[in-house]
Amino acid sequence: MTARDAGPGERPEPGAARAGPGRRRSGTDPSGHEVPDAAEAAPGHAPAAGEPGAGRAARARAGAVAPRSAWRDVPRHQVRQFATIAMAEAPGLAEEILRDIRREYPHLPLVLDDSGEPMALVGIRRAIEVFVQHLGTAEGRPRVHPEVFQEFGRGEGLHGRSLDSLQAIYRLGVRLAWRRFAEIGQRVDIPPPAMYELVDAGYEYLDGLVDQSVRGYAEAAARQAGERLRLQRRLMEVLLSEHHPRGDLAEGLAERAARVGWPLPGRLAVGVLLRPAREAVAPAVGQSVLLDMEYEQPRMVVPEPDAAGRPELLHRALTGWSGAIGPPVPLADAAKSLRWAEAAVRLMERGLLPGGEVLHCTEHTEALVLLQPEELIDDLALRCLEPLAHCGPTHGRRLAETLLAWLETRGGAPEVAARLGVHPQTVRYRLRQIRELWGDEIDDPDRRFELELVLRAQRLRGVLGDPRARR
Repeated sequence: MTARDAGPGERPEPGAARAGPGRRRSGTDPSGHEVPDAAEAAPGHAPAAGEPGAGRAARARAGAVAPRSAWRDVPRHQVRQFATIAMAEAPGLAEEILRDIRREYPHLPLVLDDSGEPMALVGIRRAIEVFVQHLGTAEGRPRVHPEVFQEFGRGEGLHGRSLDSLQAIYRLGVRLAWRRFAEIGQRVDIPPPAMYELVDAGYEYLDGLVDQSVRGYAEAAARQAGERLRLQRRLMEVLLSEHHPRGDLAEGLAERAARVGWPLPGRLAVGVLLRPAREAVAPAVGQSVLLDMEYEQPRMVVPEPDAAGRPELLHRALTGWSGAIGPPVPLADAAKSLRWAEAAVRLMERGLLPGGEVLHCTEHTEALVLLQPEELIDDLALRCLEPLAHCGPTHGRRLAETLLAWLETRGGAPEVAARLGVHPQTVRYRLRQIRELWGDEIDDPDRRFELELVLRAQRLRGVLGDPRARR
């Protein structure tokens, strides 16, 4: 039986009247047969979204020929009769819908409002009443107070659930409401084509309710993210503080770490980053790495830095960034790892360590040890290299490079010459000069150690050439 033949006693099923989730194929009956258009809508009337015929009006505004609206042709006294019955049955229908939802979703939490009434029941009843009231007046767009459905979305977000189950519940509620409306439509002889438009309007109305829930969900997600960042920042402050008793640290950290879902590691490394640009997006280092972007030089705490896959993940996430990651240390020594990372970043900014990437301090130990205590190294250099003070700058540098090559190789003239890329006879000449300048002190192990420290530091600073760079 087609919609043309359907009488008041035959009730169309909502699923058959729809093509795909949430939308009915215009002009078809439940069996898919074509339905002739109903009487034309009143001149100058454009149904609002959620009003029967709104989808047709939208297509007309898009340039299509305006189809007729069967709902607009239903006599007003029938519409008012339909609305009166539906409004009277709204409270009972809301309770029936909630019972079915609770039966289908037994784990759904039941939250009460200030008066002790379930918020879900209040929301369902209000949604039905607003929709039915609109059918009776056909003025503007049906609107339900958004705070109820926004609160539903917030609840899903705050409890870590997705919106999928909530939308499924909404669809179940619309199907149950449609069955009741279809029965009422039969009682007051509403033509089936008009009822098809009614269910279409119901799903458009549902879209608006879903939008409100999505808004509440997004708000809850943003609030949770902000709260987690605040707690995470405080956790990092406590972790990286140098002024705390060891026992208090362990007790306070365990509680704070649990609040952000961060398992306390046995070892960690602390990184300091240099932004590639002022508005750079935070690197996607993952939830297990604590990251604080509020600092001018962002900080991060890497748990178990040597764990399988962790170095590769960080390398990918930090592409385009520069900075340094301190050495792995026990949990209680996190501040020490931070100090080394900060020291490495300072050397990078001075051009004494390579930039353009995130360095690991453990791979640059020599530079960090020799370039850090500048005042001490400079004072030691004045004393140890005093014999070169009367040599010219160029000749003094060559003697210093030859002395360092000899100290590092502990070899004879051929080995030192190969390292420096000069003739062995030149090395012999320089070594005789070095012995004349330092005398017997050059044979003292402690003095040789001091000389090597000073000369290596000068090479790291670029004062001396590096023969390794020429090979």
